[in-house]
Amino acid sequence: APGAEPANDPYLVLRVAVTAARNDARIERTTLDRLAESKPLTTPWSEEARRLFVELFLAGRPAVQVVETLDQRGLWEPIFPEWSVIRCRPQRNAYHRFTIDRHLCEAAANSAALVDRVDRPDLLVVGTLLHDIGKGRPGDHTDVGVELIAEIAPRMGFDEGDTLILQQMCRHHLLLADTATRRDLSDDGTISFVADSVGTLTCLRLLDALTEADSLATGTAAWGSWKEELVGVLVDRVAHVLSGGSVADATDTGFPTPHQRDLLAQRRRIIEAVDDQIVVISPDRPGLFSRVAGVLSLNGLTVLEAAAHSADNQMALEQFRVQSNFDSEIPWDRVIRDLEKALDGRLALAARLEERSKTYRRPRRLPGLVTHPEVIVDNGLSHEATVLEVRAPDGVGVLWRITRALHELDLDITSAKIQTIGTDAVDSFYVRDSEGRKITDHDYLGEIRRSLLYSLERASSN
Repeated sequence: APGAEPANDPYLVLRVAVTAARNDARIERTTLDRLAESKPLTTPWSEEARRLFVELFLAGRPAVQVVETLDQRGLWEPIFPEWSVIRCRPQRNAYHRFTIDRHLCEAAANSAALVDRVDRPDLLVVGTLLHDIGKGRPGDHTDVGVELIAEIAPRMGFDEGDTLILQQMCRHHLLLADTATRRDLSDDGTISFVADSVGTLTCLRLLDALTEADSLATGTAAWGSWKEELVGVLVDRVAHVLSGGSVADATDTGFPTPHQRDLLAQRRRIIEAVDDQIVVISPDRPGLFSRVAGVLSLNGLTVLEAAAHSADNQMALEQFRVQSNFDSEIPWDRVIRDLEKALDGRLALAARLEERSKTYRRPRRLPGLVTHPEVIVDNGLSHEATVLEVRAPDGVGVLWRITRALHELDLDITSAKIQTIGTDAVDSFYVRDSEGRKITDHDYLGEIRRSLLYSLERASSN
């Protein structure tokens, strides 16, 4: 602006940046040259400096280009010295579409559209910008980020309480997404764990918005209606607890429904399919879950989540939510015919899945993704079941192989969460032994891990 004196105005760079972002305008080269003469910001920042910094990203997507322009001219690093480590640095995970610095800008810009969910838009914007700031340095990026924020936030003029919230946002930036997609949201232990980790409603709301902003900035496959629904359910249940409600009330999902209980009382096989959900009621038998999973895979369906219930009258209920691998209508008539055959022992399920896997074209393996199967056992998360998290290269019949291996060891699956990340399957199973108890015997757990790894390694070698 005419009459501006960069050498005497520490806020000029930020004021020009905010104006450019709000008007979706370029900053001219001559302006950038003059801004290079600007007086640096004082430490800690004043309230005015912090306000301008936040307003830059509250302008939304145009802020991304403005930051890149300033950075190219050497005007961003004096404001944000830690930027030098992440500048143009690629992500370790191949499903990220942006470099680290661009990802953080995109996420912060995305958060501008979500400020109506939170009490503190300034903490949302800054926390989103800082959530991956620990990447590019030795050590776990979350732990490193928490340590860096202890220095960055006070420099920006945030007080101790706000600094702790920003650290919480970094520490738990993956908590909601990972829990929603990999854990049983009807399990008391799950909701208690998240509520204890988050601590306050303020932090929960900030993490909710951060999760969406971060996912949208990660890639097209990282956020969709299914994940949004799961995160929303988790947030609502945790909010109920943090507002003083009981965990039991929060996790009362009404499964089985009264209608399903009526069907169980009929003591006969019933298969119902509506929209993206199929319910199988059958006399309880070993391997029922595995057979249903195999038929669904055979018909090109991906299981998103599943729940199981065993009634006192020796009947079992299996409920699956699925999506088609071919973006087409789910062929429920054919699926039900195949299920009837499989449950009657008249379908060569193993042979058919093997034949189909031979025609399956495996996607090119990307760096940073799982190359060998992994099995993680967690006996602390759920009060009533052992949680098994299985990671393996995805393919035809992976869920069937996993559940068949569990069946062979007399394990009862009470619920499952199925997720595909890039070309990897990341599946979680809540299991009990034949007596309905958690598995605590060390040798038994070792055999479970051995069986799962054997089944999956054979599949990946074919």
